[in-house]
Order: sequence, then structure tokens, then C-alpha cells
Amino acid sequence: MTGEIENGLRAGPDGAPRCFWHGGLPDYVAYHDEEWGRPIADDTRLFEKLCLEGFQSGLSWLTILRKRENFRAAFAGFDIATVARFDEADIARLLGDAGIVRHRGKIEAAINNAGRAEALIAREGSLAAYLWRHEPAEPAEPLDHETLRARTILPEAAAVSKALRKDGWRFVGPTTVTSLFQAAGLVNDHFVGCICRERIDAERAAFVRPT
Repeated sequence: MTGEIENGLRAGPDGAPRCFWHGGLPDYVAYHDEEWGRPIADDTRLFEKLCLEGFQSGLSWLTILRKRENFRAAFAGFDIATVARFDEADIARLLGDAGIVRHRGKIEAAINNAGRAEALIAREGSLAAYLWRHEPAEPAEPLDHETLRARTILPEAAAVSKALRKDGWRFVGPTTVTSLFQAAGLVNDHFVGCICRERIDAERAAFVRPT
């Protein structure tokens, strides 16, 4: 690993401070720098992230990240309409795919959730619009590193989780939806002092919220 952890930060390979969880691993550093926390308005990408967060349950995100391209190939790029029409033959195919997490419950949940996403989009206009309507308010001051490090559930994400589960979605617990909010830029949970924090603030300020 690269550097010691101080105030929630760890130096990356270039010596610059980043959120501690990158661990100095090249693929994790790239994910941290290029993706995590950047605001997303694309339904396919949001559905992918929600599915992968569900597959991550009980595992490390690094495991999922390293299998992500396999997941994309196996799930038709996470095209919602296509996944919603997966059948028993597709489930058998996915259970035999060593490149992904072969967990029947999670596979069936992704397929089920695609159908639920279609219904939500018909009702709400888009998955993105629905999620961004639940964007948390910005805190008056940036949260300190101990608060961010301990954050596991956002109240707004818990409310979305409850509504989705009531609507028949699976593997979308409050921790999973909180992780989605963090990854998809609905909050900026980069630690104060992280080289990405100000850039994400600027991207969020310029981002046009879907309606």
C-alpha cells in the first residue's frame, strides 16, 4: 500500500492525497480519480451501478470492479430493456459464467430489478430523475473525516431503499443505495484534502439535474 492514513487520506502513487480506501492499487486509484463521485444522469449507467452494488453485498468492491467488464458482457451492457427480458436460459448461462459473481439470488434480483426499473421509468420519466429528486442537501460545512469514514447510511438513500423495496426491487438495502449515491455523485464524499474533492464540487455545481 502507498502511504500512511492521516485524516482519512492516503498518498497515491504520485504522492498526492486521496481518500484512504484506494490502497495504492492502480485500478482502485483510477476508479477513485476518474469515476467515484462524478455525477451521473444516464439511466443505463445508474442501473449498472445499482446492480453492481447489489452484487458487491458481502464482498469487496475491488472484487466487483475487477469483474466489471465481465458483468457488462454477461448483462448486455446493463441495458434495462434487454435485462428485463432475460429468461431461465439466461439465468443458467449466468450461473455458468466464472467471470462474474455466480449467486442465483443476485442474478435473479438484477433481472427482476430491470423490470421494476422499466415501470419506474414509465412512471417517473427516468431512473436518473427519480434518484436525483432525492439528492441530499449539502451540509453547511464539509463533513469531517471521522464522520465520512463512519458513514454507512444516508437518510435520503434509506428512503429510496424503502420505496424501491416496497415496489418489488431486491438487493437494494439502505447501505447499497447509500453506496450508489456516493458513487454516482449525489453526494460528494471525497474527504477534505483529497485531490478529487474540489473537482467533484465543481462538477456537481455545473451538473444539470435530470427532471
